[in-house]
Amino acid sequence: MRVLLFTGKGGVGKTTLAAATAARLAADGHKALVVSTDPAHSLADALGVPLTAEPAEAGPSGLFAAQVDARSLVDGAWRELREHLHTVLSGAGVDEVQAEELTVLPGVEELLALSEVQRLAATGPWETVIVDCGPTAETLRLLALPEALAGYLERLFPTHRRVVRGLLAGLAGSSTVERWDSAADALGRLAERLESLRAMLVDQEVTSVRLVLTPERVVAAETRRTLTALALQGIRVDRLIANRLLPEVEREEGVAAAWLRTRRAEQAAVLGELGGDVRTPLETVGHRAEEPIGVPALLEVAAELYGEGDPLGGAGSAELIEVTGGGKGLDAEYAMRLHLPLAADAQLDLARVDDELVITLDGRRRLVALPAVLCRCEIVGASADDEGITVRFRPDPRVWMR
Repeated sequence: MRVLLFTGKGGVGKTTLAAATAARLAADGHKALVVSTDPAHSLADALGVPLTAEPAEAGPSGLFAAQVDARSLVDGAWRELREHLHTVLSGAGVDEVQAEELTVLPGVEELLALSEVQRLAATGPWETVIVDCGPTAETLRLLALPEALAGYLERLFPTHRRVVRGLLAGLAGSSTVERWDSAADALGRLAERLESLRAMLVDQEVTSVRLVLTPERVVAAETRRTLTALALQGIRVDRLIANRLLPEVEREEGVAAAWLRTRRAEQAAVLGELGGDVRTPLETVGHRAEEPIGVPALLEVAAELYGEGDPLGGAGSAELIEVTGGGKGLDAEYAMRLHLPLAADAQLDLARVDDELVITLDGRRRLVALPAVLCRCEIVGASADDEGITVRFRPDPRVWMR
C-alpha cells in the first residue's frame, strides 16, 4: 500500500495532478483510489464525473474516486464521544459553559477526514490511495493534528485513568465513575486512532507528499517553507511538481511573443533557484491551452509528467535524526544532526526541556525526544546550514557517573 498526498498553494493545480496520477496508475493496471479532503471539493470537476463520500469507479477499470464529507463525519462519529465527555465534566462539577468549551477539540473535522482516508486505505481493493489535500497551510495543520491532539487528550484525560477515576469517585460518587468508564473507553479508541494515523504519516515506506507549485517566486518561497515544516514532522516529500510552465517562444515577433519570452525566462529563473536550493526531485508540467477535464485529458497530463517512469517513484526516505560520535567517559563527544532543509530567512530557536529538544522553526514547534545516550549529556553548541541543524553534546559530569 502507498499513500500519496498532493498539496500546494491554492490554485496551483494539485487536484488535476492528483487525479492525473491516479488515472495513470489505473491505466498501468493498478487499482488506485483518489480521494479529496479539500473542503472546497473540485475532484469531481477534474474527473468529469459525479462523486460522493463512498468510493466509486470513475472511468477506466481500476480507477476509484471519492470526496470526504467531513461535516457528516463530525455529526456521526464525534457526537457520541463529545456527549460522553460533557457528561463526565458536568458530573465532576465543571461549569456547563466550561464543559462545553473543553469538549471542543481543535481541528476535529480535519482529523476525521484524515481518519476516513486511513479507513478507506485499509478496507478497499486499491494498491495506492492518492489524497487531494487542501491548500498548504490547511494541510500542514492536518498532518500535525494526530500528534497535537494526542498531547491535548493526554493533558485533559491522563493515560493513568484510575487516578482520575478515584478523583471523580470522591467528587461525585459511583455513577460518575460509570460515566467516566464509558468516556475513557471512547477516549482510548480515539487515542489509538491518533497513534495509528501518526504511524501511517511518518512511515516513509508508505506515505509521501508531493508539493505542487507554479513557477512564481511567492509560490516557490512557500514551497521551501513547506518542505522544512514537513521534514520537521518527519513526513517525506518525494517530488516537487512545477505546474503551468509556459512554452518556449524563440522566433515569433510581436507583443504577445515578447511577453511569453519574458514570462518563460522568469519561470526558468525561479525553477533554477528552487532546484539549486532543494535536493527533492523537481518535475515540470506545461501550461495547456485547454483545461484538462476527464480521464483522457488527465492521462495526457500524466504522460508529460511521468513519461515512461514509475508514478510511484521519487526521492528515497531519510531519517530526521542522525547521531554520530562517541568516546570514553567524560571525554566523549556526540553530534545530533537534524535533517531539515532550511531557507536562508528561516527563524530558528532551540531549547532543551529535560530529555527533549524543543525546535521552533518559523513559528512551528516540535518536541524531539533525545536518544538515550544524549540524555546524560549537556549541549555545548549548535550550528545550522541549508541542509539542517547540528547540535553538539558532551557528557554532563553531574549525571554521567550516576
